[in-house]
Amino acid sequence: MLDLHGLTRDEIRVQFSRWRLSPVHADRLWYHLYLRCAASFDAMDDLPARVRARLAAEATLGPPRVAREMHSSDGFTRKFLLALAGAGQPVVETVLMRFTGRVTACLSSQAGCAMGCVFCATGQMGFQRNLTAGEIVAQAVHVARALQPRRDDDPQSRLRNIVLMGMGEPLLNYDAVMRAVEIMRDTAGFALGSDRITLSTVGIVPGIIRLASEPRPVHLAVSLHAATQEERAALVPPARKWPLDELMRACRHYSERTGRRIFYEWTLIEGKNDRESDARAVGRLLKGTRAQVNLIPLNPTAGYGGAPAGREAARHFQKILADEFALPSTVRQRRGIDIAAGCGQLAGAAGV
Repeated sequence: MLDLHGLTRDEIRVQFSRWRLSPVHADRLWYHLYLRCAASFDAMDDLPARVRARLAAEATLGPPRVAREMHSSDGFTRKFLLALAGAGQPVVETVLMRFTGRVTACLSSQAGCAMGCVFCATGQMGFQRNLTAGEIVAQAVHVARALQPRRDDDPQSRLRNIVLMGMGEPLLNYDAVMRAVEIMRDTAGFALGSDRITLSTVGIVPGIIRLASEPRPVHLAVSLHAATQEERAALVPPARKWPLDELMRACRHYSERTGRRIFYEWTLIEGKNDRESDARAVGRLLKGTRAQVNLIPLNPTAGYGGAPAGREAARHFQKILADEFALPSTVRQRRGIDIAAGCGQLAGAAGV
C-alpha cells in the first residue's frame, strides 16, 4: 500500500499517470492532503468516486491513531501521543506549541532513541525504530488538523514552524527526515520556508558533514551541554564516539560551506554547567564562529536527578556570553512542563 504522506507531489502525479487518472485529480488530492488535512478519502468529496475507490484500494492516508491528548495549564501547549502501525505498534509524541504570532510543531523522527543522553526521557527509554517519511509528515498534518478551522488572518491558526526536536536523533534517520522536509516545504502544501524548519542533533558528525555537502534548507541545532570532552561525554554518550574537537571541526565546516549559523543548545543544570566558568568555557569554544546559544533550563525527568538552573544564573550566563564574547543567546521559553512536553521530556507510554 502506498503511504500518501510519504510521497512528493511529483510522485503522486506519476502514480496517477500509471493509474491512467487525470493529473488534475492528483493536484486535488494534494490539496486535500495538506490544505484541508483530510482524515479520510470519503472527506475528499470533490474527487470522483472511481478515484476515491482506487485510492482506498491501493493507498493509505495514514493519520496516526491518537492514543492520548494532553493540554498544558500554560494554555499554549498540546501534546499528542500517536500510535503508529507495524509490529508492536510503537508510539511517538508530537507537541503543538503556540508563541506570539506563530504555531510550532515539534516532531519525532524515531520511536525512542539510542543516544542515551542522561537527562533525556527519550534516551532513557531506548530505541525502537526509525519513522518513515510519511509518519514524520503525518505528525505535521495532525497538528495542522488540530488548528482547524483555519483563518488566513490569524497566524495562530496556521502551522508556521517545524522543529525536529522530538523523540529520536534525526541525523540517524537522514533519508526519511529529508524526504519529509521536502514534502513539508512544497509551495502548494505547507509551504514552509528554509527558515521555518530546524533540525536538532546530539552531534552525529557524519550527518553534519553530509548536511553541509548537499546542502539542505534547514536550520541546524547542535546539543552541546558542556565545553570539555570529559564533561560532555558524561552527559551525552555519543561524544565518546565523536569527541568534542571532531564535532567542532564538523560544525565549522558546516558553517563555512553553507554560510549558516548553528544554534548550540545548552541545557542549564544547577551546579553542573551553569557557572561563570562554564559560560566562559562555551564562549571560548564558540568565539569567532557563526553561532547562537539556546539556553534551556533543565526539564525534570524520572531518570535524572539534576535541577534546573535558576533565572538569575541563566541571565548571568547570557551576560557573560554577550559582554565577553559577543555571542548572541536566548533563554528558551518553557512550554508544557506539567504534561511532560518540554525539551527532553518526551517518552511514549507503553500499553496505550
